[in-house]
Amino acid sequence: LCCECGQAHPLLDNHLYNFQDEVDDELICHICLQPLLQPMDTPCGHTYCFKCLENFMQEYNFCPMDRKKLSFQQCHKSSLLVRNLLDKLIVLCPFKAECQQTMQRCELEAHLQNRCPGFKKYKSELQRKKNPIAKGKEDPPAKGETNTPKEPEVPSGGSSLVAESSGAAVVSLGTAEPGLVNPAFEETEEGENLPQRTSLVAETTTIEIHREDPEEELGMRIVGGKDTPLGNIVVQEVLRDSVIAADGRIAPGDHILEVNGVNISSVTHCQAVSFLRHPGPVLHLMVLQEKGFSNRSAQQDSTSTNREVIHVTLVKRDRSEPLGIKLIRKTDEAGIFILDLLEGGLAAKNGKLSRNDRVLSINGQDLRQGTPEAAAQIIQTTESRVNFVILRQPGVQLGEPVEDGSTSNSSSSSNGGSPVHHRRRPDQNHYRRKSNYQKKTVAIKKEPKESLGITIGGGRDNKNKLPIYVTSVQPIGCLFRDGRIKRGDVLLSINGIDLTHLNYYEAVSALKSNAASHSVTLKALEILSLNSPEPSLDIREQGFSWSPLWITWLGLPSYLHFCQDVVLSKGNLESWGFSIVGGFEESKGNQPFFIKTIVPGTPAFRDRKLKCGDEIVAVNGVPAIGMSNSELIPMLKEQRNKVTLTVVSWPGSLV
Repeated sequence: LCCECGQAHPLLDNHLYNFQDEVDDELICHICLQPLLQPMDTPCGHTYCFKCLENFMQEYNFCPMDRKKLSFQQCHKSSLLVRNLLDKLIVLCPFKAECQQTMQRCELEAHLQNRCPGFKKYKSELQRKKNPIAKGKEDPPAKGETNTPKEPEVPSGGSSLVAESSGAAVVSLGTAEPGLVNPAFEETEEGENLPQRTSLVAETTTIEIHREDPEEELGMRIVGGKDTPLGNIVVQEVLRDSVIAADGRIAPGDHILEVNGVNISSVTHCQAVSFLRHPGPVLHLMVLQEKGFSNRSAQQDSTSTNREVIHVTLVKRDRSEPLGIKLIRKTDEAGIFILDLLEGGLAAKNGKLSRNDRVLSINGQDLRQGTPEAAAQIIQTTESRVNFVILRQPGVQLGEPVEDGSTSNSSSSSNGGSPVHHRRRPDQNHYRRKSNYQKKTVAIKKEPKESLGITIGGGRDNKNKLPIYVTSVQPIGCLFRDGRIKRGDVLLSINGIDLTHLNYYEAVSALKSNAASHSVTLKALEILSLNSPEPSLDIREQGFSWSPLWITWLGLPSYLHFCQDVVLSKGNLESWGFSIVGGFEESKGNQPFFIKTIVPGTPAFRDRKLKCGDEIVAVNGVPAIGMSNSELIPMLKEQRNKVTLTVVSWPGSLV
């Protein structure tokens, strides 16, 4: 069954709906004789479904109604008014036996995915048929998961190949944000002869996306941006039956580096959304895709000269402490190389950097064409954490240096046994972000039959357990006339009735029942933009139901957060499989911890409950607020086989 309409139809055909009432003939497509879907207008004044007209024009060059000469390129999307009228047609849930709900056509997909007991039962039965035999004991299916996609295979044995072009992508992954730590990347401390997973191998890929409708959504959700601890733009989710899903090459966790030749690895979240929403028939994306861990023992046995990208973080006790690294340039290749590690120095004690390593970036600063002096300057001005991204090419000897190298400043290893320095916890119960919202109370007098004139989204039955928020203010209700309630406002209460813990249908019922009175008092939160996003982001009409940008949710007060526990289990020789950014820093104060990377083939990847962009609130019940990386990481490493992460998950911005 189709996950959007809940009925069986060929993949390339229109969705099917059961309409409650007879639909006006003006809203009927005269090719399929059904209410219009994605309506397209012809120059001669007729309207058809996008797919119907597209299929027809592949065989004929005239309008089906008046047979006037026509090409598909001459047609255009119908007006917003027509599309809104069609989206508001009332349909019945197709699972009549288990669900008798009615809703607007545009709300059916969300109903099926989040609220319909019939579709939930169907997915459970489908999953049982696909997997009649339970998975292995080591990886039981997570409770409540019913539609888990097949896990992609991760190549075993030997290092994965990394293309030469990966340099730029990996520099992007090594963000300038201090505090990038990778619980997934830690070496095992048990057994000297065991294979050791030492590095995460990643590749860059250029992907060309074609859209028949230049304004069609790509169909993915993104998180991150330079104005967040994540730094990079990361794919959080790919929507089914979307342009991206049909292409099949982009997956959750991929980092988007370029859009149509524009580097977006260091832009704000709103700017990235604007680039990705820009209409066009062809979209060129450069993405970084992680391929899992390489294996040190296999690499040592290999005679190949495959290049391998490695991330190393060193932590200085103070700004003046030297790292003990000699950096030089080569005669035959651009860039900076490690000539030597000074005996007894902190880099040598850490053991993860080697002679001949090429430095791609330090703290996110691109050094592929840099000089040793530039690298030394970055390190010397760094207060604490120094994040290296290096390229290692086995078997290649270092050439003669062009000039004297620079010896860097340095740090103690973040992975060593240095003691954890605990600081006094802040008094607050939760991370308190910059105040970017304001409470408002709206009291209005109205006629009893006059509607509020708003549509809402969210609800605690939503996949992301969102609070109730306003998706539109219609020009026919009393709230539009009053002007104080705006799209994106979070509704807290109506006439004293708390809305913050209600599901979608309970909130709709509460709003409708209280709207019948002569006076209405609404309490709401207005989210104030810190980044002044481009107006086009807020105005642009989206094909899916409107929802706030991901970065907007980050500003909500903690009492509106819905925390959930994710329990991960692993074997003794496995790593947890995720990296985090954020935490307390002297220069920035308290920042939340975010999950930045989930590594293929690891426990976090197999569990499928964690997503990139999730905020870690606690580990095994211990609040993470006020902790630094050096405090949180030992907690994660101490948990041998099981850890409980308390996380808040916000939906990424739809592009």
